[in-house]
Amino acid sequence: MISRNWTAFVCMLALVFSSGCSVFMAAKQPDKKNVGLFQIGTPRVMLLGEFGAPAMSEIRNGRKYEIFKFVQGYSTGAKAGRALFHGAADVMTLGLWEVVGTPTEAVFSGDEMAFEVSYDQNDRIDQVTTIKK
Repeated sequence: MISRNWTAFVCMLALVFSSGCSVFMAAKQPDKKNVGLFQIGTPRVMLLGEFGAPAMSEIRNGRKYEIFKFVQGYSTGAKAGRALFHGAADVMTLGLWEVVGTPTEAVFSGDEMAFEVSYDQNDRIDQVTTIKK
């Protein structure tokens, strides 16, 4: 009898502490970036504002080349919708949804992307190469 109560207690404790992981993971997914900025004529400062510092920067044949690497995430609405769904599923299944929800959020964590750009004399993009999409 004590062993059975102890097992039930441990199971309930595990459910309480695992509950909400998928909700948190969905809300903390990376933000969606504006990849439309990777076009000829875009100023370098706009790329830096959206994507941060480039992963690589070098001068070749007198021209500046940079590679921007980032994780393409999800819109705020998509992240909120996923978090809301996971929260409702947790409540409806008494926390059992976490067995499915947490691994799902781990898999759908955005797509790695990389672009190489070169600039003209005014620091505007004059060439874009997609490296990873």
